[in-house]
Amino acid sequence: MKLLEEKILNEGKVLEGGILKVDGFLNHRLDVALISELGADIAREFATSGATLILTVESSGISIACAAGEKLHLPVLVAKKHRSLNISDGVYTAPVFSFTHKVENNVVVSKEYLTAAERVLIVDDFLASGNAALGLLSLIEQAGAKAVGFVAAIEKSEQGGRALIEGKGVKVYSLARIKEMRVGDIKFE
Repeated sequence: MKLLEEKILNEGKVLEGGILKVDGFLNHRLDVALISELGADIAREFATSGATLILTVESSGISIACAAGEKLHLPVLVAKKHRSLNISDGVYTAPVFSFTHKVENNVVVSKEYLTAAERVLIVDDFLASGNAALGLLSLIEQAGAKAVGFVAAIEKSEQGGRALIEGKGVKVYSLARIKEMRVGDIKFE
């Protein structure tokens, strides 16, 4: 998506350690008009997928998932990184390693909201090594549901996550695919 690529080039920053800083418009301070456009693009791509639910992991993917959910008229289920007292005992859980935070979380979703009848579209802000995606796919598998696709606003192609997801038979759709990035230089696929 050209609009997102331009935003990344104009406002994003590559930091040491392979970190792409886009928090000024995507996951800390939000450019709501941009996020709405991302949701519309996702909706066009998955309009005929038969999705019944969108799944994301807290917290950076929530705004994009909600924009897609609004356009597709679907509910959004957020996998929680920490189990709180208001989540029932019946949960699915999976480990997810965060590249940015360098920590592993056991994400949870309530069995009440993820059932075998669901056709699930996963939406997240980044795809890098695929750890978050594999964790969310595990939750879907545990429920006996079906994944109809995985969407990343930004994919860092050189980290190999796409192959892991496609290896599970799940379609991957990225709005911006970064071929390589170095401090001061970003190249798109």
